[in-house]
Amino acid sequence: MRKLLALLFILVSTLATGQQIVVAAAADLSAALPQLIANYAKQSGQSIKLSFGASGNLINQIRNGAPFDIFFSADAEYPRQLISEGLASKSTFYVYAIGRLVLWVPSESKLDPSKLEIKTLLDPSVNKIAIANPATAPYGRAAQGALRHYGIYDQISSKLVIGENVSQAAQFVESGNAQAGLIALAHALSPVMKGKGRYWIIPLDAYPTLKQAAIVLSKSKQQAAASKFLDYLRTPEATSILANYGFNLPEKAQPGEDRE
Repeated sequence: MRKLLALLFILVSTLATGQQIVVAAAADLSAALPQLIANYAKQSGQSIKLSFGASGNLINQIRNGAPFDIFFSADAEYPRQLISEGLASKSTFYVYAIGRLVLWVPSESKLDPSKLEIKTLLDPSVNKIAIANPATAPYGRAAQGALRHYGIYDQISSKLVIGENVSQAAQFVESGNAQAGLIALAHALSPVMKGKGRYWIIPLDAYPTLKQAAIVLSKSKQQAAASKFLDYLRTPEATSILANYGFNLPEKAQPGEDRE
């Protein structure tokens, strides 16, 4: 009964406002963001629709007129580009998290990344290594950067299996189509993958910083509602959820500020 009443409240509130926020989000948020949205919807009655993908693909969709209200990027540079092109409001720019990259193997693997670290990928049993597409996905660029940092890229490049985004890379290794993967810590901690494998958190200095930022788009017809949702991300409840999925939290900043 309580669940039914809560759903009715959300439905009535949505009908009353006539507003639905459409969010384009980086694939590493596929576990955390639905939880954030569900909690926010219970409090506000706001209806929010999600579209996940590689940040580089999403920004191209935005440039081509896709009707998104908010863009959650896994790389702060993409929102900055939209600001410079007049496609997003600088005053709403918000760095909401620092993403973390991990080396993950399935439970049935005999390898232990926590001990072998990057050398896990050099084991003869590893024939395929899943990463996101470096051309469009910040986590793919981070994975490539880490492999070069440790000097093994040339040795294992022929074994790389490229996912369209980091979620697909995680699916490749979770399903057994790859023996190891460089994926988001958020995926390793998600209900789908938690307990199904072992991982090593790659040090932050081994790859380009995954500073993740969100922004309200200039063509949004729901500017106020979209900004309120971004305000919710600053609350203790929201930051706690992000932390539970392994995101590092940046210093608190006011809208429009870019804190390192």
